[in-house]
Amino acid sequence: MHADELKKLVVNALDELKGNDIVSLKVADLTSVTDHMVIACGTSNRHVKSLADNVIDKCKKQGVRPLGTEGADKAEWVLVDLGDVVAHIMLPATRQFYDLERLWDNASAGVLSTSEQS
Repeated sequence: MHADELKKLVVNALDELKGNDIVSLKVADLTSVTDHMVIACGTSNRHVKSLADNVIDKCKKQGVRPLGTEGADKAEWVLVDLGDVVAHIMLPATRQFYDLERLWDNASAGVLSTSEQS
């Protein structure tokens, strides 16, 4: 699956379960680790875990297996590594504290609306 298609799949999986403040960062020119980072918030630890599980489930159904996941036990920040796309799903306070958008501020970022995700 192409990186842009995988990014859309991840964003749609997050949106399906009402992920908040979904942002996609294209970081391919800044790092060799991944092409896209998708950042989203959940409203509680359980919601963060559910969002991550939905991303993993939707990707597996399309034949994409995660390379790894981190943080699902506490679910304050769950990272899902899909190779070309890395999803960061966090509680709002965690997201504000680590401020990944500022860290990767040279990336082309955009807040995605539902109409842009298709």
